[in-house]
Amino acid sequence: MPRTEPISLLLHTLKWTILACAVAVLAGSASALFLWALDWATATRQAHRWLIWLLPLAGFAVGWVYLRFGQKVEAGNNLLIDEIHNPQATVPLRMAPLVLGATVVSHLFGASVGREGTAVQMGGALADQITHWLKLGRDDRRTLLMAGISAGFASVFGTPLAGAVFGLEVLAKGQLRHAALLPCLLAAVLADQVGLWWGVHHTHYAIGHIPAISVATVAAVILAGVAFGGMGQLFARSTHALSAFMKRHIAYAPWRPFAGGVVIAAVVGLSGLMGQMGLTSIDVDRYLGLGLPVIVQAFEQPLPLQDFAGKLLFTVASLGTGFKGGEVTPLFYIGATLGNALAPLLDLPFGLLAGLGFVAVFAGAANTPIASTLMAMELFGPGVGVFAAIACAVSYVFSGHTGIYKAQRGSKAGDAGDGVK
Repeated sequence: MPRTEPISLLLHTLKWTILACAVAVLAGSASALFLWALDWATATRQAHRWLIWLLPLAGFAVGWVYLRFGQKVEAGNNLLIDEIHNPQATVPLRMAPLVLGATVVSHLFGASVGREGTAVQMGGALADQITHWLKLGRDDRRTLLMAGISAGFASVFGTPLAGAVFGLEVLAKGQLRHAALLPCLLAAVLADQVGLWWGVHHTHYAIGHIPAISVATVAAVILAGVAFGGMGQLFARSTHALSAFMKRHIAYAPWRPFAGGVVIAAVVGLSGLMGQMGLTSIDVDRYLGLGLPVIVQAFEQPLPLQDFAGKLLFTVASLGTGFKGGEVTPLFYIGATLGNALAPLLDLPFGLLAGLGFVAVFAGAANTPIASTLMAMELFGPGVGVFAAIACAVSYVFSGHTGIYKAQRGSKAGDAGDGVK
């Protein structure tokens, strides 16, 4: 081994440790601010239910702001993935405040959207400013963007290992860029710690009893994984289809979320009226916003069978018409409530199947089975690891590799000289 190689490796590690620290501070702080704003928006909406009637106007405002100031960043997560595959231009810094403000507005008035997309976009946009300031090369820029994605994901969910692998796994189906593992891992771990330093608190889920591994339990988990994969595919296809339909039939972008807001508000109002008349007992308010209380309930008790379908419809209507936010937390909700519904049929505990659905529907929809398995172990404990790995792998296979991220490459697409292996 040449004498200079250990020194070179040490300098390489030092360089990426410093850069990862910078990314972590920026992304972790941005996520902390975002989560605080999201808590405020959720509490305000729940205290003032009439805000749902302003959802169409909020949608129009979000659409107009992006049309006027955000056309270059409207692609969101897909823009970051495209820039990693084929670096062209620095991601505009405006992506961060635009997606933060638009997501908070969407939640404040009742759209069914998540938070991962916002945190990832903020992390990626802020990380790319470092590449611009330091004038880093194409390969370093790719790595730093991936570290920003990992930092954003980890800090918003409190899952550093899953966040690190998500930044590697989300780019291309079945491929990982191992050269970026250390920067992504450091950025994810440190960003999570930065969030905790700012006082961020993450939701805790109690999965309860985990049965022994047997032929019967493995077979049941495989069957559940098939259902989870099908649900992930349905979510991705439905969201893309509605988005394409709206773009074909409504040329002026701000009218798309306006129309979506009208439909959502009308359904909420009609449901409330029917409830007062005693014609229905379905509380559609549980399908608005993040829905974290319902997710927690899915681990503890039987829920209405229609919950996963209700959340699916409201989320597709929100994201497909142009409201801003993430897909992942709604996928957690859909997966947890679907698992809850399947538990009696498959003779498995509610908590276990809710937890498996939580991660496996996400695995199928995002084509990230490894990150999803790690997330299960971080959130629910290592004891669920084998069942989570089976459920996520089966879901990934049965999702048909139809993903929520259009810019995600196929397993054989490759990248000219990117070293994705």
